Amino acid sequence: MSTSRTRPAGRHDRRGPHSVPPQRTRVPRRVRPHHWFAERLLAVLSGQRPVHWMLGHTIGEAYDQLAELAPRTPLRSRGARPVIRMCHGAQPAPGVVEACASIAAGEQVRAMAFRLEQGTDLRWRCAAVELGGERLQAPLPH
Repeated sequence: MSTSRTRPAGRHDRRGPHSVPPQRTRVPRRVRPHHWFAERLLAVLSGQRPVHWMLGHTIGEAYDQLAELAPRTPLRSRGARPVIRMCHGAQPAPGVVEACASIAAGEQVRAMAFRLEQGTDLRWRCAAVELGGERLQAPLPH
């Protein structure tokens, strides 16, 4: 019996009816450190996590900046849970990433900027963080 007789009419491939196409191996995307840190910083600034959660992930004045920003940030307000809308990073020097992120909470949009530095142990740590004000609206056309 030939295989052409077992194929349905109009089927031109030579695979059998129960064969499974080969799966492409999926290489996991490497998580960029600024994306990971943006999520962690947002969790602290929105009150979802305590400031001391970042103790091992900060260096220099960054922890003090977080401790000062966290209690008074408008991201802690009740209402829509803030989310990261976008996050971009640039590497001005080896072992340094300067990043910015936009954070949306309902209709409010805020900017966050932070600097990461890679230690001799190859771990990234936040060295500075700033939180900007509300997004300026473009004037309406007349």
